[in-house]
Amino acid sequence: MTDIVAACQIASGVTLVSSIDCFAKRCLGTLLLGAGLLTAAPAFADQSVTATDNGAVDCDASKQDLTRISLKDDQFASVSKVTTGVATEDFGIVNEPTRGDIYISVPEGYTRSTISFFGTTQKGFVYKFVCRVSGTEAKQVFVTNADMAKPAKPQAVALKPNLPLDQQAVGLVRAMFEQTPLDGFEIRDEPRTPVNVGNLKVQLVSEYDGLSMAGKVLRIENTGKDPVVVSEDLIASQGAIAVSISNPSLQPGQATGAYVVVPAGDL
Repeated sequence: MTDIVAACQIASGVTLVSSIDCFAKRCLGTLLLGAGLLTAAPAFADQSVTATDNGAVDCDASKQDLTRISLKDDQFASVSKVTTGVATEDFGIVNEPTRGDIYISVPEGYTRSTISFFGTTQKGFVYKFVCRVSGTEAKQVFVTNADMAKPAKPQAVALKPNLPLDQQAVGLVRAMFEQTPLDGFEIRDEPRTPVNVGNLKVQLVSEYDGLSMAGKVLRIENTGKDPVVVSEDLIASQGAIAVSISNPSLQPGQATGAYVVVPAGDL
């Protein structure tokens, strides 16, 4: 049943899109054809581009078929373009309401080599699109916003000052393990040159420096041929407030992380 509906939508869409003399028919045909294509088969992106707010998007558009432009994790709210009133210089844009994509079609005999317009998204971004017109096949463009693609920075957490020092040290160990910023601590991610302790290669990876205590993140690797058990005494001094080793039993070639908390100034 789905295939029959899709076939009818595509057939109707092709007929209406070809009606150059009526812009309303072409828009309706674009919607029907787009719906039919989405129903009949899954969409595959021909182009994937990265854009920035107020930046330009360079892409390719079909000269004789539809071009679909889709935003990752966003939708088009509106599009703006200049209308010349000349049939061979104007192109049609339809905003599909379900997914928020837009579908572009150019008339037969379109004389320009590119199409250009502005798109505003629901999340408030504005893009300038400049698309070269060529080819007979339908085309798709997926646009990803560069800022949205960046992983969100973890929020800094705070230690409760009224807790005993050893309990605060547990919070510091947790922050180092999760690589989370900590209020009142300066983080230095500057790996040091590894040192060898017997068959263990120990490297200081990062440091958390606070007013009352400090922490260090270590990487420990077993470079020997026999299993090794990493002890707390091996990696921390007697004055350490807290020591945590992710995996103290290391097989040959295996590595683990260790987290040491010491009084401030002893780092």
